[in-house]
Amino acid sequence: MDREDNRFSRRLQRYARVGTNVGGAAAKMAGARFFGVEIDRQENAEEIAAALGGLKGPIMKVAQLLATIPDALPPEYAAELTQLQSDAPPMGRAFLRRRMAAELGKDWRGQFADFSQDASASASLGQVHRATHHDGRTLACKLQYPDMQSAVEADLNQLQVLFALHRRMDPAIDTSQMFTEIGARVREELDYDREARHMRLYRAFFADDDLIRIPEPIDDLSTKRLLTMTWLEGTKLLDHKEAPLEVRNRLATAMFRAWWYPFSHYAVIHGDPHLGNYTVFEDGGAPAGINLLDFGCVRLFPPGFVKGVIDLYNGIRTDDRDLVVSAYETWGFRGLNDELIEILNIWARFIYGPLLDDRVRSIADGISPAQYGRKQAFQVHQALKEKGPVTVPREFVFMDRAAIGLGGVFLHLRAELNYFRLFNGMIEDFSIDRVAQRQAETLASVGLVQSEPEAA
Repeated sequence: MDREDNRFSRRLQRYARVGTNVGGAAAKMAGARFFGVEIDRQENAEEIAAALGGLKGPIMKVAQLLATIPDALPPEYAAELTQLQSDAPPMGRAFLRRRMAAELGKDWRGQFADFSQDASASASLGQVHRATHHDGRTLACKLQYPDMQSAVEADLNQLQVLFALHRRMDPAIDTSQMFTEIGARVREELDYDREARHMRLYRAFFADDDLIRIPEPIDDLSTKRLLTMTWLEGTKLLDHKEAPLEVRNRLATAMFRAWWYPFSHYAVIHGDPHLGNYTVFEDGGAPAGINLLDFGCVRLFPPGFVKGVIDLYNGIRTDDRDLVVSAYETWGFRGLNDELIEILNIWARFIYGPLLDDRVRSIADGISPAQYGRKQAFQVHQALKEKGPVTVPREFVFMDRAAIGLGGVFLHLRAELNYFRLFNGMIEDFSIDRVAQRQAETLASVGLVQSEPEAA
């Protein structure tokens, strides 16, 4: 057995660390409910955010993800958790040498022409080091922190306890299936073999696209916990917020293609459109397109799910209630009545809104970024409190997260595009059979299989 598999002793250590941090906040929530007293949710949210903010590992990633899903958490908690930063202090050089020797052997240093022992970046699950291949190529080496599998199981269990308490106190949304989905995706992120296949998948998608570049994984310098890839030079996306509109529109168009093209043509999405996962490359000294850098959170769907997304868009656009209901059922929503359908439509009209207008517009269309989506989220929360709860199907989780994340990028860039024409250009030749064929052929070419359960 792999010595870093999900070890019980490591889980106990992690339970102790995480439990100490969040236990007080969870106990306060439970005590308030038991004694029938009102809790100061803002204060409680600040305590939870403070507890999570100092921990490496998946608990912070999951907390941030939950904060992006409308009404998965009360607004006080969502606001605090959204502010958590995923950049944790890197591990030191002694850690690096031990980990690299464990992955590539004692002579690991000789397998590179040069290797920087100082991390270029660090995040919740690992850190990145810059290196040079013997053939002269610049490389990025993504090295996973030790015992992350044990940390994942401990963290997910602790968060499930915490938010199960919330569901009993404030039951607008049943998040049980959401946790199933989040757990599956976070566990996948630990498998760098799988991430390398995701990278090849996206290289196949965008092999001939001038706007989008994907790193190349280097197999003989990679393992399940070390992913070595070509280094793509680029600047931060937010460095271009004040660029000319033409540049901002080009970058926003690239982002739109990077997300919607794989979904509409292959039933695949990148589920983590975080600003840190993209950089901007130049051509001739001018910003020309985007580098996609992280492929740990990639979600494969059955092709029928894509049809549900398109059906909901067309149902909202043409006010076809039967098509809307069919789409929600395809997504996995159950037990819907007229009132719940209209509540869901509030959020659907918000998400699809920019795609419904055949005109050039900003994503917010005159609404301040600080207020964007807040009115709709409040309406959904109030309505579900009265008419719910509703169980959010697992297939919905990363679709919604990616849509919100992508919208956030467009907000930052202040792009002005005809989103209607961009979207309809993506779906104009859609058919389930074509998507199924493309998906099967492309997944097979990179050694992936469609293993997710069919959406009903």
